[in-house]
Amino acid sequence: MHDYCYDHVHLRSTDPDATARFFETMFGAEVTRSVYPPGTLYPGQQRIAMRLGGQTVLIAPPHPHEPNEPAPRFPHYGLEHIGLTVDDVDAAVEELRAKGAEIAVGPLTRNPGLRLAFIRGPEGVMIELVQR
Repeated sequence: MHDYCYDHVHLRSTDPDATARFFETMFGAEVTRSVYPPGTLYPGQQRIAMRLGGQTVLIAPPHPHEPNEPAPRFPHYGLEHIGLTVDDVDAAVEELRAKGAEIAVGPLTRNPGLRLAFIRGPEGVMIELVQR
């Protein structure tokens, strides 16, 4: 059996820079901006990688050769949301609300010892805040 290790999550956005700014503003993501070189799928377009919660998230522009569908309504099958742990969900929600975030769900207690909330991000991306 091969050893499989996490590498990245890939988001597609109509405006990758605006999506990156959302994650920078709301969650303190570390964003690296560069330009796709000639010979790649997106030559000359902005290339964005970010570190969010210790993980790599790549944000791509619309696909140049295939139609892009809008994001499905939440909840849906497939990759549904990104989960981030916090030490105090209620305080995090208030901080995000003050920054202009849309709180989609919660905060609420799902199970004893598990408090959570969902933030609605760009392009239908949902971000779950988890306090254990």
